[in-house]
Amino acid sequence: MTNIARQEKQETKSLRQHIQAILGQEDLNFLLTNRLPRRWLTQFMGWFSKIEQPWVRDLSIATWKYFSALDLSEAQKTHFTSMHDCFTRELKPGARTIDTDPTVLCSPCDAIVGACGPLDGITALQAKGAPYPLTDLLGDAGHVEACRAGHYVTLRLKSSMYHRFHAPADLRVEHVTYFSGDTWNVNPAALKRVEK
Repeated sequence: MTNIARQEKQETKSLRQHIQAILGQEDLNFLLTNRLPRRWLTQFMGWFSKIEQPWVRDLSIATWKYFSALDLSEAQKTHFTSMHDCFTRELKPGARTIDTDPTVLCSPCDAIVGACGPLDGITALQAKGAPYPLTDLLGDAGHVEACRAGHYVTLRLKSSMYHRFHAPADLRVEHVTYFSGDTWNVNPAALKRVEK
């Protein structure tokens, strides 16, 4: 690599770090991720991510890589039809080995552990010790009671992470419950500022 190429690479890295530092400021991060109309922004990104036009796809994935730790080396495919196709990518066989010990509960996804520990009765303590009642999460009193004095873990997926979920134990999903309502980003800035 020539000195000019090294210098250009260093300048690109430096620019990326400056932009990430600006976007990483807590006030700006909170404004961009939690004060813009989240529902419309989410719907727009869902629509935009499915555009299969090559230059839109390539520019979108390149921008995503530039601002995040997106690692596609474990992806089964090397060419994607859209940003959504990349976002929902499959991994190469063997990329995630699962502990087959039946006494081990594996994470169902790639994620950052935001909080974990024993429940205080039926309450999980989240960021800065904020209480989170299981009734808000599970809705059904029977399900809440079944979890009393158990343990919890809060998992946060970043946009660059592998986004498929896998069963964390030998089980079959028989029912999914949808709770309508507002959705918030669960980044640390939001967890500090938005109650519940």
